[in-house]
Amino acid sequence: MERGNTKQAILEVSLNLFSIYGFEATSLSQIANAVGIRKASLYSHFENKQAIMDALVKEVLEEYAEHSIFARTDWEKDTENLPLSADDAVRMIRGQIRYILHDPHISKARKMLTIEQFRNTELAKLQTKQNYSDVLKYFTGLIKQLIHRGVLAEYDSEIMAAELCLPISVWSNLCDRQPERETEVMELVEKHIRQFFKIYQPKTL
Repeated sequence: MERGNTKQAILEVSLNLFSIYGFEATSLSQIANAVGIRKASLYSHFENKQAIMDALVKEVLEEYAEHSIFARTDWEKDTENLPLSADDAVRMIRGQIRYILHDPHISKARKMLTIEQFRNTELAKLQTKQNYSDVLKYFTGLIKQLIHRGVLAEYDSEIMAAELCLPISVWSNLCDRQPERETEVMELVEKHIRQFFKIYQPKTL
C-alpha cells in the first residue's frame, strides 16, 4: 500500500471506529489491525492518536465548508440559491438532510461528535457550531431574505428560524439513531416546511 493511500486508510478506519466506540475506547492497535499494518508503521504517518483526530476534524471541516448549505450564510450574495417557495425549501432542505445522513464522512463525523461532545471541550464547541449555531444562523439569514422579498410576513426572524429549523434538526438526529425511519422523517419535514410557509405567508388585504 502506498504511503498516501495508507495515511488515508488510517483516517477512514479511525473515523469509523471513533464513530462507533469513541476516541478514548479506540486503541492505536485496533486502528493498525483494521488497516492491515503494524502498529509501529502507523507512527510513520501520525505521531499519536490525537494527531489522527486533529487530521479528521480538519478533513471534516473542509468537506462541511465545501458541501453543506449551512456553511453558506451570506444570502444577500447567494440569491441564486434562495428558496422563494415552499417547494424550493422542501427540495433544498431534504437534499441537505440526505447529504448529512448518507455522506460517509459527514454521517460518521456527526456520530463521533455526538459521542465526544461530553469528553472533549473542543469537539463540544464544534458540535454546537455545526449542529446549532451554524444552522440557526443559516436559517435566520434565510428568513430575513424571505421577509425582505415579501415571501414571508415580518415577525422576529430568529424565532421564526428556530421554529423552522430546530424540529428538522431533531428529526435528523432521530435518523442517526433509527435510520429505518428516514422515510417517515422526510414526510414530516415536508409537511412542516409547507405548514411553516402557509402560517407565515403575508396577509392580503
